Amino acid sequence: MANANTAYGLRPIGLVGSGVNSTGVTQYEIASNNTNAIYQYGLCVPLTAGVITFAGATSGGTTPALGVLMGVEYVDSVTKKPTFLSYWPGSGSVSVDTNHPVKAFVADNPNQLFKVASDATLTNRATAQAAVFANASLGTSARTGTSIGNSNSALGVSTIAATATLPLRIVGIMDDAGNTDFASAGIPMIVRINAHYNANTSRFDSQTTATSTGL
Repeated sequence: MANANTAYGLRPIGLVGSGVNSTGVTQYEIASNNTNAIYQYGLCVPLTAGVITFAGATSGGTTPALGVLMGVEYVDSVTKKPTFLSYWPGSGSVSVDTNHPVKAFVADNPNQLFKVASDATLTNRATAQAAVFANASLGTSARTGTSIGNSNSALGVSTIAATATLPLRIVGIMDDAGNTDFASAGIPMIVRINAHYNANTSRFDSQTTATSTGL
């Protein structure tokens, strides 16, 4: 039987070491003229302009990920009232009062664990278990989302490898009664960001500032 959920981005579930997960977020900013959608539970990266955007190429790159977007707040240019959305639809889809920042709330703890669905079959549980402690990137839908603003990101099964430069580290398989068909897409894997922008050390140790390109 196919799994119930097959693509929903990276959803925070806890912290490494079973630490208390406060679901805490840090406030950053999105450029008010950013036309790109940044979906809830989608990876985002910092830019040298002091703002964030969606992660680009998911198989590596020059900018480590900052975390996943949890929601945004901006002031509507017509109503002059604060407006809250679960995602950033792009500047062409909202009326923003540019006298106020577009606030982005990001789950950015370097020790954050996420659940993410596999984008293809893992064959069986033994094969899935063998992927634990390997690395991976997101599938081809990493930048896309649903009509309600949720990310369509999923773990790229074909990318699973020991390659240290891949952006995600697989650390486990999540128990989920509704998603146990290892022969189908949608197995919930537990991952952490492999090279986090806020981590003390990473594969980008030589980088001291954010870059203008995505992950």
